[in-house]
Amino acid sequence: MIPLRDSVRPRTLPFVNYFLILINIYVFIRQTMLPETVLETYFQTYGVIPSAITHFSPFQILAGNWQPFLPLITSIFIHGSLLHLGGNMLYLWVFGDNVEDRLGHFKYLLFYLVCGAAGSIAHIFANPLSQSPLIGASGAIAGVLGAYFIVFPHSKILTLVPIFIFITIIQVKAIYFLFLWFILQLINGLSVFRVNEAAQIVAWWAHIGGFLAGVILIKVLKARHFNSYLHN
Repeated sequence: MIPLRDSVRPRTLPFVNYFLILINIYVFIRQTMLPETVLETYFQTYGVIPSAITHFSPFQILAGNWQPFLPLITSIFIHGSLLHLGGNMLYLWVFGDNVEDRLGHFKYLLFYLVCGAAGSIAHIFANPLSQSPLIGASGAIAGVLGAYFIVFPHSKILTLVPIFIFITIIQVKAIYFLFLWFILQLINGLSVFRVNEAAQIVAWWAHIGGFLAGVILIKVLKARHFNSYLHN
């Protein structure tokens, strides 16, 4: 299912959400200018390497060496392909504006970064020995979906649904759309334990961890309450 738009209109200009989309696009454009010989080093440097964190000594933290943890933030602005970027930015465009509206601009930025880090940490727990870099905004955006699930359960999502060779557009309540989305992530997340690391393409546990972080944080950060303005 591909979301096209939702029925809730924000009351404030979601400029942080716009900024996040633009910075992701900018980083990707700059990334495409890198030579192939540099690109792998780029991913290894700014992507999350689970084994680099799980083998990190607490004494190094006390000494002020936080370098292996910086990718918990930098990785969420890097994407592996145009399709990867486009899918993530579509979800952020559809769902992020209203979450920002409810949290406020600064809280939303903090929320986004924390959910991204939480998604990466969930991936590390699921793949503690992995040396493959984790990149992408999926964990942060999954957090946005988790918050939306709590705050706007009755919003309607205009959804593109491929059925075999046919494509149809339907309206689905957010609570059903996002519940199904989460269940699919969970099923896929559990299934990866039966395959080797090389066969894993999507970091499902980053999605799961980000979503659950969003559900929790939207309550902790105390979203503002006012009547939603709905468009059919």
